[in-house]
Amino acid sequence: MKMKQGVKHTIKKNSSYFLTLTVVGWIDVFSRKNHKDAIISSLRFCIENKGLNVYCFCLMTNHLHLIVNCNEPYQLNDVIRDFKKFSSKKILAQIQNEAESRREWMLDEFSNAAKESSKHKNFKFWQVGNHAIELFSEKFTWEKINYIHQNPVEEGFVTNDFEWKYSSASNYQGMDSVLTEIYCLPQRLITIR
Repeated sequence: MKMKQGVKHTIKKNSSYFLTLTVVGWIDVFSRKNHKDAIISSLRFCIENKGLNVYCFCLMTNHLHLIVNCNEPYQLNDVIRDFKKFSSKKILAQIQNEAESRREWMLDEFSNAAKESSKHKNFKFWQVGNHAIELFSEKFTWEKINYIHQNPVEEGFVTNDFEWKYSSASNYQGMDSVLTEIYCLPQRLITIR
């Protein structure tokens, strides 16, 4: 049975996708700068070494939204798998070795999540899946870009989307960004008659 485009599913082919990667238990790990910076450095590594193209992103306190694709011969599903593996190891090491008031509680949660998984030994950081939605039109892509950039506004963290430091909204405004390697898509032109 063929999966309809625009429906949540896993990455099936090397195409452009809207992804949401979520921390197990919706734990607010990314309320700490060092953990947010670990995500940015992990994205940057995948951009520079694994053919990842990032068109839009927003890192919230417990999840990451992305619009991405991958250059051949790299496969997006492999790159995202590697990103999740590397970033989880890096952040877990930070939690274990750096100042973190929630260390014991978070490690217990990640340990309990691992016990429910046959793939994880000690800790499980990311939820299974990426809530992958293949992007099938320019209009749909811009709906997702706007949704991603408005996430911190809707949560009441900022008034304007470009004020959220860990988002590509500032890239689209031509402003400084924590991740300069964003491919900003040209604004959609609408004909008014």
